[in-house]
Amino acid sequence: MNKDLTVGKPQNVLWRFCMPLFGSIIFQQLYNIADSFVSGKFVGESALAAVGNSYEITLLFIAFAFGCNIGCSVVVSRLFGAKKYDELKTAVYTTFISSAVLCAILMSVGLIFSSELLKMMNTPDNIFFDSELYLKIYIWSFPFVLFYNVATGIFSALGDSKTPFVFLMISSVSNIGMDILFVTAFATTFTRGVDGVAWATLLCQGISCVLALFFVLRRLKKFRTEAKVRLFSFEILKDISAIAIPSILQQSFISVGNIIIQGVINSFGSSVIAGYSAAVKLNNLVITSFTTIGNGISNYTAQNIGAEKLSRIHSGFKAGLRMVWILCTPLALAYFFGGRYLVYVFLDNPTGTAMEVGITFLRIVVPFYFVISAKLVADGILRGAGMMKQFMVATFTDLVVRVVLAQILPHSFGSTGIWLAWPFGWVIGMTISTLFYRLRGWHQYKE
Repeated sequence: MNKDLTVGKPQNVLWRFCMPLFGSIIFQQLYNIADSFVSGKFVGESALAAVGNSYEITLLFIAFAFGCNIGCSVVVSRLFGAKKYDELKTAVYTTFISSAVLCAILMSVGLIFSSELLKMMNTPDNIFFDSELYLKIYIWSFPFVLFYNVATGIFSALGDSKTPFVFLMISSVSNIGMDILFVTAFATTFTRGVDGVAWATLLCQGISCVLALFFVLRRLKKFRTEAKVRLFSFEILKDISAIAIPSILQQSFISVGNIIIQGVINSFGSSVIAGYSAAVKLNNLVITSFTTIGNGISNYTAQNIGAEKLSRIHSGFKAGLRMVWILCTPLALAYFFGGRYLVYVFLDNPTGTAMEVGITFLRIVVPFYFVISAKLVADGILRGAGMMKQFMVATFTDLVVRVVLAQILPHSFGSTGIWLAWPFGWVIGMTISTLFYRLRGWHQYKE
């Protein structure tokens, strides 16, 4: 059901809208968590390291999917808030066409250069083949990832966060079962183990993508339009790109930064890689969840700008901050005090090094979840208001600090020095994002 985010008490509106988004991203993260869990438990520590190693490159592809999602979502939100349904449909069709072209280019580049990317990361020889195998299968699944993200962006723009949640819940739970099935019952077919979990994930992502696209197109038919709808508009593509390209660059540079950091981690050997792979999956579950809530706040901001209700934006920021901190508290407590048990979930007969690396990583970064969640709420306002330059400055500063310190600190603290870089970057990024938010650049729009 479509929902107008420009009416009602901001706190209630955001809770009802963002909680399904929060649930959706948790189930979406279960795709990668399931792959790591099955690889670590049913194949071995090297397989877990291979999946975790490839994951940093897959984030580059996810960056483009995320950019298309948020670019389309913000523009469609404004048009929905302004009740310009002809242009809304054109924006959706324009996104589909341009995304298809982008997808073909990215897949070609990824398949050609996958080996070179893994070499750049100093991937150890004992996990290189499995890393490349998993990565190439993932690239073949990228059309499903991209168009699913576009579809969920459209649902969010229309104020519907429940429909994609249902799709993801079903497909993510199914993915866990399919992963186990493919590496056990079909072990003779998928002899490497990691190829089984990769193909299982591709299948489940494909199903959720097809369902999401079907329901998006059916939803669009319900909007009555007076004139013939254009299938493509360069003007609307320009508007989408103004949001999407900075978002893609932001996520891409973060991924490149993570690849550089992964290269440093790889120099410490496969046990450190495995421990980090387990812990960072848990970390990304939290960070990506709050990023998605930030995206919901972007939709809220964009709809209210489209409806010229700017006074609701500040109330939305305060409500969003309360919401993420309430959600952050139990997660932070569980990770900090129960980290050993959570990391163990991913490791079968874990080495002491792998376990200690995972636990140390979590205990260093978890207390700063309250800092990064505040940044992501402010970022949601900045994106929704089209303040992309400010958004990029804050994000890139955070990234640069983390990458530089991850190169320097290990000389004094070993692998622990890498994890210490996270809090420094988050604190600086949060300070800049909230400063830009307080400058209230969205007042460029009329009320």
